[in-house]
Amino acid sequence: MSSDLNFLEYSPAVVIDKVSMTYRTTSRKYDPAETKNSRFSRLRNLQRQTTSVEVSALKGLSLVVEHGESVGIIGRNGSGKSTLLKIVCGQIPPTSGVVYASATPVMLGVNAALLPALSGDQNIVLGCLAMGMSHAEIDGKYESIVELSGLEDAIHMPMNSYSSGMASRLRFAIAASIDPEILIIDEALNTGDAQFKGRTLKRMHELLNNAGTVFLVSHSLSTVMEMCSRVIWLDDGELLFDGEPAAAVKFYRLFTQRLAGGDRVGALKLRRRLIHDLEVAEVLDRNSERRNRGSK
Repeated sequence: MSSDLNFLEYSPAVVIDKVSMTYRTTSRKYDPAETKNSRFSRLRNLQRQTTSVEVSALKGLSLVVEHGESVGIIGRNGSGKSTLLKIVCGQIPPTSGVVYASATPVMLGVNAALLPALSGDQNIVLGCLAMGMSHAEIDGKYESIVELSGLEDAIHMPMNSYSSGMASRLRFAIAASIDPEILIIDEALNTGDAQFKGRTLKRMHELLNNAGTVFLVSHSLSTVMEMCSRVIWLDDGELLFDGEPAAAVKFYRLFTQRLAGGDRVGALKLRRRLIHDLEVAEVLDRNSERRNRGSK
């Protein structure tokens, strides 16, 4: 991942250029002639019956994200959202294509690997060190992390004595203690009870204000509407929509409603229409760029 984008006229924060991601996995062909009993009896032979197949998680995705944008990423489970975030932040390399960034993207999540046998305050130090913070920076952030977690005196108890909600709150509070230039958030807002969500929302607004660019993946469409200036919609590894949050949410709800109602034909028609609209917009953009270059 390159950090030098000075050659680009507007110095975007992130450029995703024709990125594809293909996984290889195994699949077992289904034989409708099998009876229930025979299927169970053949479990012992599954290894011999599986074949290697390719699964395309992303299909030639291209995007340019400017500084100051907060980009929501929506889509059904398995649409490629998390794969895209992992590629952008450098956790996995794409099968093809390239990602350029003006700074190192930082993933904010609630799954930080902490040590259950240690106390909450010890895990704060451990987690912050793992994110590259100095001891002085940890001292400066410590009180705000404890306050955001809402753990109070429980912060000195072993983490293995916490409920799942308490542990998630601590993970989020630790992860949210950084202020990166490019911030990637994967479902971090869906953690904890209503009171904690209020505190996380306030902290997320602070992160949005401090970060130059934000990518937010969330199944909460209201969160995306409230916090994002732009929304991209992925489905089966393809880009279906890139634009205003209100329009994105409107089409996405219509698409999912048609699927839920059994209207698969209607959902596929909407999908094809959105892809066509994107292709037309790309042609218009290229023509506009050529006219602008010609007028200079």
